[in-house]
Amino acid sequence: MNINCSIWRNPHEKDSMNPIQHPENSMRLMQGLVLAALVSSFSSLATTLNDSLTELEISELKTLINSDKRTDKQKQRNKYRHPLETLTFFGVKENHTVVEIWPGGKGGWYRSILEPYIEGTGLYVPVRSSDDFPEPIDKVADNSADRVLVFRAHGFMIYDNPAQAYFDSLYKMLKPGGIFGIVDHRGNEAIPQDPKGENGYVNQSHVIKLAEKAGFVLVDSAEINANAKDTKDYPKGLYSLPPSLRGSMFDSELRKQVLAIGESDRMTLKFTKK
Repeated sequence: MNINCSIWRNPHEKDSMNPIQHPENSMRLMQGLVLAALVSSFSSLATTLNDSLTELEISELKTLINSDKRTDKQKQRNKYRHPLETLTFFGVKENHTVVEIWPGGKGGWYRSILEPYIEGTGLYVPVRSSDDFPEPIDKVADNSADRVLVFRAHGFMIYDNPAQAYFDSLYKMLKPGGIFGIVDHRGNEAIPQDPKGENGYVNQSHVIKLAEKAGFVLVDSAEINANAKDTKDYPKGLYSLPPSLRGSMFDSELRKQVLAIGESDRMTLKFTKK
C-alpha cells in the first residue's frame, strides 16, 4: 500500500513562503543574504588585520633588535626607526611569507631583524635592486605573500619605470587579505609632489593615490615614525639629516641643527588587498 506523506495545503490559503504573495519575505531574504555576505567579508578582513603577535614573537623581536649580531651603528638607529612598534603594527608573524623590497645585502637594516625572525617557520624573500621588479619576480608568485614591506625605498616610485607599475606589481604579490606596509620620508603636502623626488621626500597623499589605484585599501596609519622637528626645507633635502648628513658636510652650524632634529619625519601606512 502506497501512503502519500505530502503535506496538504488549502488551495485558497496564502503560502507564507511564497515571495509573490508576500514580497516582504523576498525583501527580507535578500537583505539577509547581503548582510551575511558583508559579515563574512568583514570577519575575514578583521581576522587578517587583528593578526596580532604573540608574547613569544614580541620577545623574539626584542632579542633580535638588540642582538650582538647587529652592528652598533644599526642598533643606534633603533630610536629613530622603531622596529618593534613598526613590525607589530604591520602584524608580521614568524610563520608569514614576507617580501621586502630593496632591503640591501645581508646586513640590510630591517633584513637583519626579519630574516632570522622568520627563518625556519616562514619565508623571507628579498627583492633586490638587481631583480627585474616591477616585472614578475620568479621567487615571488602572484598571491603568495602575507606581507609586502617597503622601508625607505621610495626610489621605485620616482625613478626609471612609471611609479604605478611598481604598486601594481606589489599588489599582485600579496595574498587577498594580506598587508602591504610602507614606511617612508613624508613630504610637505603644501608642496606638490616632485616627480623626480630630488629632495628625497614623498607626499603621503601621493603614496595613497598610487596604492589605491593599484587596488589596495588603506586600513590604518600610524605616527610611530613621525618627527615633528623635521622642517623638510634643507639645502640638500632629507639628505642633510642623519644618517646621511651630506648636506651639512661643510656647514658646522647646520650640522648641529640637523643632529638635534634627528632622522626624517616618516609616514607609516598599512594597506590590504581585498
